[in-house]
Formats: sequence, structure tokens, C-alpha cells
Amino acid sequence: MSAVEHTRDVYYAVADPTRRRLIRLLADADELPLNRLTVHFSMGRAAVSKHLTILKEAGLVTERKVGRETRNRLNPAPLKELQDWLSYYEKFWKQNMARLDQFLREEQE
Repeated sequence: MSAVEHTRDVYYAVADPTRRRLIRLLADADELPLNRLTVHFSMGRAAVSKHLTILKEAGLVTERKVGRETRNRLNPAPLKELQDWLSYYEKFWKQNMARLDQFLREEQE
């Protein structure tokens, strides 16, 4: 897979902690310009912009121009792919929690 194809992959996009934080910030706000996002990181505007570009290529972020400002907004639809993938593994968590619950009950008796 080439680097360009890689950046369009939702899994690749959310693999980075900085991009996950950007997603969270955008989820908590309606939309934010780059300068309002940059203040949350110890990196420059260009670095944050590169992370935003990867999120945009994966379809996770959309932008709109308001005057001279570009505002970024989360598009949560591609996250459904992640949810679907993770939901398959939910049965393992439920099984382990049921076993833990049974073990704790036996310990109390």
C-alpha cells in the first residue's frame, strides 16, 4: 500500500494519538479553525495542519471557508467502519467480564 493510499485509510488515520485528540476536540465542538486547534498541542501550526490533512483524506474531517478562515468539522460517518470492526470483538470482552463476575462471586462465598 502506498503512502497516499495509507493516509486515506480510517484505521491509519486514527492510529496516531495526535489525530485521535484532534477528532476528540472536533467532536466536542461544532467546528474549529486551525488556530483554535493548534493551541491544544505542543507543535506548530504546520504539523497540526498535516494531521488534519490525513483526517480529511480519510473522510473524518470536512472544512468550510468563512471569509478568510477555514473551519474544520468532524464527519463521524467513517468511524462506523471502526465500530463495526470492534463490535465483532465485543463478545470476547463480555465473556471475560462474565468469567470475572463468576470468579468474584465464588470468592465471596
